[in-house]
Amino acid sequence: MLRKKPIILVVDDNPENLKVLGNILNEHNYSPGFAYNGMVVMDLLQKKQPDLILLDIMMHGMDGLEVCQRIKANKQFADIPIIFLTAKTETENVVEGLKLGAVDYITKPFNTQELLTRINTHLELQTTKNKLKEALAAKDKFFSIISHDLGNLFNILLGFSSVLANNDKLTAESKEKYINNILTTANKGFNLLSNLLEWSRSQTGQIQVNFISIDLHKMVQRNIELISEKAKLKQVQFNTNIGETTAFADINMLDIIIRNLLSNAVKFTPSQGQIEITTRKIENNFVEISVVDTGVGIPKEHVGKIFRIDANYTTQSTDNEKGNGLGLLLCKEFAEKNHGTIGVESEEGIGSRFYVQLPIDNIEDINS
Repeated sequence: MLRKKPIILVVDDNPENLKVLGNILNEHNYSPGFAYNGMVVMDLLQKKQPDLILLDIMMHGMDGLEVCQRIKANKQFADIPIIFLTAKTETENVVEGLKLGAVDYITKPFNTQELLTRINTHLELQTTKNKLKEALAAKDKFFSIISHDLGNLFNILLGFSSVLANNDKLTAESKEKYINNILTTANKGFNLLSNLLEWSRSQTGQIQVNFISIDLHKMVQRNIELISEKAKLKQVQFNTNIGETTAFADINMLDIIIRNLLSNAVKFTPSQGQIEITTRKIENNFVEISVVDTGVGIPKEHVGKIFRIDANYTTQSTDNEKGNGLGLLLCKEFAEKNHGTIGVESEEGIGSRFYVQLPIDNIEDINS
């Protein structure tokens, strides 16, 4: 996919300053947004969050210092870098602004090169900060899954095994039940461990992406067969409408994406539910793979947390099993490594639609 232009919000009550700054930002591949006074800034942030804010200190009504204070007091926007626009005589205000959380200031009249250098510097610093934050969240998620999810699986395995080993009065039927429970739990543990290892490799940059043209019909059918037994137990029906479509991606990564999306759909779809898998060509020579279920769905306020490493939202499956979200994080990681995107549409109690959009051909050919 094409790289997103950084969004720079310019807050100034002087139309001439807005025009000058807007032209500079447009010419240097930034996407400018504008606010004519401090009162409207919070409303604008709710609609679209910028990557950086250029904020004039001296404005009529609410000045830049108060705007900065309000932004930094809101957890949703507190991490957005703020650079003050100030006259040379406003030294005391600049110091106060930096104390409130601004990262830098630029004096008027603007020096274009200085302005761009400071913007680039703080965007790069913010990117580094976000990556560090994600790395720490990834580490916490990793150890949480190891200690909680794998720990629970081993406790279940040890419990079932202990009953088999120490109770010689079990009937053949009871023994078969315990053995099947052990097998089911072991499969869950194996799948979880496989995802953990793949995710760990992706976080440490140990995975090489090998792009080839992939027949989506064959790949989806193969993954449906892999999880068909679990689907049969719940009487969940698969419906496919794929046709002769392809994706240009890494076959192992795409295999993991589809397997996780299908497994996730089965897990959260009740007995006698349905799962529909479709593909369609979309603009810019991309293909969309869609997995729709009639499952428990996701509350609207939690949809945005599904692919976030720093969010701890979990959904109860129809078998009273809580998901740890690792499979979906892995899907997002691999979709992006293959120049694609992943998304979800869901309604609580109705079901969910997860979709992945990937290039059909070589991404270099698409962008040339």
